[in-house]
Amino acid sequence: MQSENTNVQTSVSDEPVRQNKLTFEDQVIKKIAGLATGEVQGILSMSGGFMSGFADRFRSTEDITKGIDAEVGEHQVALDLRVIVEYGKSIPGIFNETVTKIKKAMHDMTGLDVVEVNMHVEDVMTRAEFDAKSKSIEEGAEPSRDLV
Repeated sequence: MQSENTNVQTSVSDEPVRQNKLTFEDQVIKKIAGLATGEVQGILSMSGGFMSGFADRFRSTEDITKGIDAEVGEHQVALDLRVIVEYGKSIPGIFNETVTKIKKAMHDMTGLDVVEVNMHVEDVMTRAEFDAKSKSIEEGAEPSRDLV
């Protein structure tokens, strides 16, 4: 009787075990973070990826992932952002809102938890200065100040 049980167990263990798995390209994670960041008032740019207007954010030439680095694990994400903020705005407030929006969007869309967000402010500009610089870059003129 025992040998029959052993045979049943052996035949079950010989079958391949299949697991379902969901993975994301780093670019997808960066894009979700970029779109969430684009909703935050006071962030003018992501390291050269201008977000001054709704149309700018969705232009085919626009790379919404510029200024974003991501480390993606199986269950967690860590992000580094490089931004230009609007003069006169609360940078800690902008940071807190950015973290909240990114965490919510990432969790809702991917199920991944954002465990770390680092935001590096590269520049501060007035809205008028930013708009003038954006226009001069679009027209191909040399900008008066490097945005890097």
